[in-house]
Amino acid sequence: MCPVLVRIDPDRLEVEALKEAASWRTWRVLDVGCGDGRLSQRLAGLGALVTGIDPARDCLREARECLPKRLAARVRYRVGDAQKLAFPNQSFDGVVFSWSL
Repeated sequence: MCPVLVRIDPDRLEVEALKEAASWRTWRVLDVGCGDGRLSQRLAGLGALVTGIDPARDCLREARECLPKRLAARVRYRVGDAQKLAFPNQSFDGVVFSWSL
């Protein structure tokens, strides 16, 4: 089942906080522990190119299924471990790690 972003953050406080934190447009962002992709979607909506990683394949399946078509070119999901990142240095302009513990 896809998360309903409005229920999770009805006042869009998370998006407003993200807007204040950085200018995401064209940033390459790693979303560590992306889970169902909620934050990845929000970052992509702000213009970021997002790679979401999570060790749970079922979460990634849900994230892919719930990804709106309008954001599909801006988001990739893959299995990954926060302790063993499989990316070359300088692959990303920023990293987010939210609700992942």
